[in-house]
Amino acid sequence: SAQMASTCGTQAAAITFGGTNPPNPREATTIEYDGSTWTSGGSLNTARSGLAGAGTQTATLAAQGSSVPSAATNITEEYNGSSWTTVNSTVTTKRNNPAALGTQTAALGAIGGGDPSENPTNTSEEYDGTNWTSSATINTSRLNLSGTGINTAGLIHGGATGVGGGPNTGATEKWDGTSWTTTSSMATARNQKEQRAGSSSAALAFGGYDGTSPSSVTEEFNRSANVITGAAWSSGGNMNVSRRAISGGAGT
Repeated sequence: SAQMASTCGTQAAAITFGGTNPPNPREATTIEYDGSTWTSGGSLNTARSGLAGAGTQTATLAAQGSSVPSAATNITEEYNGSSWTTVNSTVTTKRNNPAALGTQTAALGAIGGGDPSENPTNTSEEYDGTNWTSSATINTSRLNLSGTGINTAGLIHGGATGVGGGPNTGATEKWDGTSWTTTSSMATARNQKEQRAGSSSAALAFGGYDGTSPSSVTEEFNRSANVITGAAWSSGGNMNVSRRAISGGAGT
C-alpha cells in the first residue's frame, strides 16, 4: 500500500503507481484493478511520490513528483499495459502532486504543484505524445490539488497554498482548452484528496486533509449548459474511513 501515489482509469480498469510507503521513502510499484482484483504491473523506472498521472490502464502517463533522495523531478514515463518507458521530460520540475488531465498522447499536466523548494506554482504544460510545451497559468497557485477531464475540457479543485502545505483552498477552476476560469468553490477546503474522478462537468471530490485531520467528506460538482446559474458543489455520501494523502480515484 502507498500514499501520495497517482491513479488513472475507470472503476473496472484502474491503475495506481508510485507513492510513498514508510519506511520506504518512494515507490516504483504499479498495481492494476480489473473490477474485482488488484494485481501487480510493471514498475516505474524512477521511484517517486506526489506525481501526476493521466490516461488509461493500458496507456498511462506519469510525470514529475518527488524522487529519491527527496527532490523534485521533471521525468516523464509512459505505460503500455505491461512496462514503463522514459520519454521526454516536462519543461518545469515539480513535486507535491501537480494535477493532470487527458490521455497519454493528448494531456494537460504539470498543473500547479510545488517547485523544488515546495512553493505553490500556477503553471501548466501540454503534452502531444512526444513533447511538453508551456500552457496557460491557473488563477490560484497551489499544490496537492486534484484534476479531472480531458485536455480541452478540464476541472481542478482544492489544494494547499503554503510552502509544502499551509492554508487549504476550495478554489475550483475550469479549463476550456485555452484558459482557466474560476468557478464555484468546494464547501470544504482541503488538499491531498482523490486525484481523479469524473469529468469537467460532473466531478467527485472525497477525503483529504482539512487542515486539522483526515476527512471523509464527499462533494459532487455539476455543471449544465442548459442552466443559467453557475456550476456548484453539493454534498455526497461520506466515506466510511476518513483519510488523507489518498493514492487517487478513478471512474465517474
